[in-house]
Amino acid sequence: MAIPASLQGTLSVPVIASPLFIISNPDLVIAQCKAGVVGSFPSLNARPVEQFEEWLIRINTELAEARRANPSARIAPYAVNLIVHKSNNRLEEDLALCVKYKVPIIITSLGARADVNDAIHSYGGIVLHDIINVVFAHKALEKGADGLIAVCAGAGGHAGTLSPFALIQEIRQFFDGPLALSGSIATGRAVLAAQAIGADFAYIGSAFISTHEARAVDGYKDMIVSSSSKDIVYSSLFTGVSGNYLAPSISASGLDPNNLPEGDKSTMNFGTGDKAQAKAWRDIWGSGQGIGAVDRKMGAGEYVERLVREYEEARSGLIGLSSSYVRERVSQAS
Repeated sequence: MAIPASLQGTLSVPVIASPLFIISNPDLVIAQCKAGVVGSFPSLNARPVEQFEEWLIRINTELAEARRANPSARIAPYAVNLIVHKSNNRLEEDLALCVKYKVPIIITSLGARADVNDAIHSYGGIVLHDIINVVFAHKALEKGADGLIAVCAGAGGHAGTLSPFALIQEIRQFFDGPLALSGSIATGRAVLAAQAIGADFAYIGSAFISTHEARAVDGYKDMIVSSSSKDIVYSSLFTGVSGNYLAPSISASGLDPNNLPEGDKSTMNFGTGDKAQAKAWRDIWGSGQGIGAVDRKMGAGEYVERLVREYEEARSGLIGLSSSYVRERVSQAS
């Protein structure tokens, strides 16, 4: 396992906050980074492209000021998510701005391109690519990705179907670099579990939707708090790619969450102005299965503090459990 040099000494807990389409914004990203987890956002959340540049300037400036004001603080770098799909007609412009402002971490999705990775490497940035199986993992590494994000069953948005136990162990047979795990992670105990099975980081998204800084409507935040895994529906209808969504939001849109037709992958579109695509996330709300652990709305910093506390408690408990098991084995052997 490996922690990139740019992340060493910057994290309060080994977490990368996933980029939330429409929802992630500078307020959330800055709060996440200041709390000691990698904050991220999709470049397409900033529309038009001129706003994307404004966001990069603000995030770079405020994080630099925070580091100068408190040099000993664990302030994490941030990441930008680039959709490397042919329908994203802003990719080249957004990539150029990422290079101009030296974005520390790039998360690529829905495609892997060597030229994109080369551009990020030109200034020392790192690229993490999200994948749902080992076939895509090999392709991403062949194209020059520095690390992988294993998107497993239960993750929010466009999720895979594999168990994390299966996917992580298979990836670790051929890759020992940076690896994050996504799928139903919302507690510090789950973060530790992700590391225990071979990941370097937990990748958390849905729990941040209900935070004060997130750019989600109150109804969405309230539904995250009041829902649990039983309220999640896996469907390809809304974007053409299978993903997890909140059943109550589907019902509110006049559809039956228990009787949804299959979507058409050829209609997937991440362009800059498609109204149907916006509706899929504006009205049909994405979420992972781990939201049963979200019991109230709070600030992003407070949520990270809870993750840290739970993580340390789980680690201490596991050490105690291991010691007890060893003593029991020794006693039985004697």
